[in-house]
Amino acid sequence: MLQTVDHPLINDELTRLREPSCPSPEFRLRVRRIASLMVPAVTADLPTHVVPCNTPLEITSGCKLSRDIILVPVLRAGLGFLDGFLDLIPHASVAHIGLARNEETLEPEAYYINHPSVLEHSDIILLDPMLATGGSATEAVRSLVNAGAKSIRFACLVAAPEGVATLQQAFPDLPIYTAALDRCLDERGYILPGLGDAGDRLFGTDV
Repeated sequence: MLQTVDHPLINDELTRLREPSCPSPEFRLRVRRIASLMVPAVTADLPTHVVPCNTPLEITSGCKLSRDIILVPVLRAGLGFLDGFLDLIPHASVAHIGLARNEETLEPEAYYINHPSVLEHSDIILLDPMLATGGSATEAVRSLVNAGAKSIRFACLVAAPEGVATLQQAFPDLPIYTAALDRCLDERGYILPGLGDAGDRLFGTDV
C-alpha cells in the first residue's frame, strides 16, 4: 500500500529543501509546494457520485465527492505540510493530533486530539512530513481508528523503510504516500539521507 509520488517538480523541490542552507521561510514554501503537488495522487481514488450539473447552455452530468475530507496534521511538523493540501482542498475540515513520548515507556502518546465528533463517514488524510520509526504515525492512526474512522490514508514528505514496515505491520490496508523513500534510520532514529528535523526547519527553531 506504499506509493512514492514520483514527479519532476516534486523531486526538484525536495532536492532544494534538503540543502542545509535552505532558510526556514524557503523551506516552508517548498514543503507547501510539494504537499500541493502530492494532492492529486493522494486523492486519486476518493469515491465520487454522479450529480446533475447546470451549465450556461444546458444540463449535463458531473461528479462530486461522496464523502467529506478531514485533514489531520500531526503536531507540530504536520502543520507545515497542511497548507499545501488546503490550497487544493479548501473545503476540507482540519483536525489535530498532538503526540509526545512517554518518558517511562518511551512510546508516543496523544496529549491533544481535536476532530469532528463523527469520523466514520469521512475520508481522512493524516499528514506528517517525516515517517521515521513509525511509532508516532502508528499511534496517530490508532487514535483515529479508536474514534471511529473507517477511511484513513497517510501522507508524508520523506519515509524510512523501517517506519513504513512498522506502519504496514500495524495497519496492512493503510495507503501510504510519500514524496521520497530514503535509505534507512541512523542510531538516533533520524532518516538518512533525510533533511534533518522537519519541525525545527519549518519553524526556525534549529538555531
